[in-house]
Amino acid sequence: MATFDDILEEAGKFGRCQKRIAAIFCFVSMPFAFVYVGIVFQGFTPEHWCRDPGVSEIRGRCGWGLQDTRMMTVPLVNSSAGLVYSQCERYDINWNATVFTCENPENNISQTQHSAMTVTACTDGWEYDYNGKQSFVTEFHLVCADAWYVDMFQATLNVGFLVGSFAIGYLADKVGRKKSFLMTNIFIVVTGILVATSPNYTALLVFRALFGFGVKGGWMVGYVLITEMVGVEYRRIVGVTYQMFFSIGILILPPFAYLIPNWRWLQVVFTLPYLCFLSYYWFIPESPRWLLSQNNKTKALEITEAIAKENKKTLSKNIKNLTDDNEASALTASFLDLFKTPNMRKYTFILSFNWFTSAVVYQGLIMRLGILGGNVYVDFFISGIVEFPAAFLILLTIERIGRRLPFACANIVAGAACLITAFIPDSMFWVKTAVACIGRLGITMAFEMVVFVNTELYPTVIRNLGVSACSTLCDIGGIVAPFLLYRLAVIWLELPLIIFGALAFVAGGLVLLLPETKGVPLPETIDDIECPDRNKGNHLKSQQLENLLPTDVTSNKEVTSV
Repeated sequence: MATFDDILEEAGKFGRCQKRIAAIFCFVSMPFAFVYVGIVFQGFTPEHWCRDPGVSEIRGRCGWGLQDTRMMTVPLVNSSAGLVYSQCERYDINWNATVFTCENPENNISQTQHSAMTVTACTDGWEYDYNGKQSFVTEFHLVCADAWYVDMFQATLNVGFLVGSFAIGYLADKVGRKKSFLMTNIFIVVTGILVATSPNYTALLVFRALFGFGVKGGWMVGYVLITEMVGVEYRRIVGVTYQMFFSIGILILPPFAYLIPNWRWLQVVFTLPYLCFLSYYWFIPESPRWLLSQNNKTKALEITEAIAKENKKTLSKNIKNLTDDNEASALTASFLDLFKTPNMRKYTFILSFNWFTSAVVYQGLIMRLGILGGNVYVDFFISGIVEFPAAFLILLTIERIGRRLPFACANIVAGAACLITAFIPDSMFWVKTAVACIGRLGITMAFEMVVFVNTELYPTVIRNLGVSACSTLCDIGGIVAPFLLYRLAVIWLELPLIIFGALAFVAGGLVLLLPETKGVPLPETIDDIECPDRNKGNHLKSQQLENLLPTDVTSNKEVTSV
């Protein structure tokens, strides 16, 4: 009986058809990047201070700017950056009893007069120094006591990611990869427009969670479909390339955000690509592997023949005996199997912690760009460029050095860079930026590596469940990240970097406790995990046996790898 991997030997493991499908699916990663880190621009918090209604008429008559009125109406307060203008209090000035001139606004009220004035909260709203732009922060006035609501914007997105990963993954297993992808994109378009037209912030958070539900689920379905269409030895490069287009999305986001100053229209731009993805209905087939798992051999044969035709290949007659290559491993897997045995417990804890750390540090470093006070567009673009070497470093090292050492080093480098950046003075701007970029490179590399290391460590009977369970911590990390960053930064701007550095250091150290998987066959059962030496011995005996068998008996065999 021939499996789908056997047939791919004849149809082409990574021919023209698979390259075309992989290429068009890579574009799905780009708007996913917009959604994932769009808060930096959609939720940007500009310089702000209390609005004084009494000064508005005077400002218009005298031609004063915003900075002129701030000097007169806002007190200076101590912060971790020194003396700064208060963002949440103003002087209670009686303008009818105050003598002033239009020529020198900074000299109208002396320091002595200011000292005698009472200070009041921002009861009349805020002024924003944002050059005609609008974020949801400025529209809904999410500053001062309400600043923590901004954290909810990213947290609810990750809640949507968390639920969507499971729900749409289940849908893809029930109705197919192609149908679930198209249904998800319709859902994304609808919820994306609802986000852009939200009448209030509560509605915005609800629609944002639904939007995240669709976006993450659709991205995962695309990843599964393209990896199921290629030979096993091409899955890793296809997967890394798919993720690399996420980095391309990071790079093109700043120009879009610069040219579109309103967060609502920016949301529309984030949504439009998903409308275009509906056209994929005419360009992509259903996964033959999924069809075989549903015993739909006729349709699987039809699609496999179409793949072979586009690849200019000819299939032999044994295609009629095509079977589901996952049938043998379709054993009952339980969530408790992840914790029943010592090695499984260790792997589950270490991998879950690494998923959590990667999400917290990666999102935290990106969102931090929005609170540093520099040119957020330039800073974001520069930090995005450093993500590209990550994919190439992974491909360069994993087959030469292995998985464990590059994975651990990536985390440790990210941790060290975060800690060093926290203590570099602001006067050494470019040095601080360069070190922070090294940290971004390290955590990007770690984030991309945890995906396939997770896959290689778990046995076949529980691999999908194990990866899903561990990657859940990624979305939980995304929920925690905004609160960790924005609330700690209020105490000290660099404090989140200390936390990020500590997390990454611990994650890197834990990775060193994992076994090396380079050149090791994928485990099939939990016993292979608990007795790895026996698994290696069986693999060696199998190789020796294959060397003694005739070529035609072994030609259709393929070592399973990811």
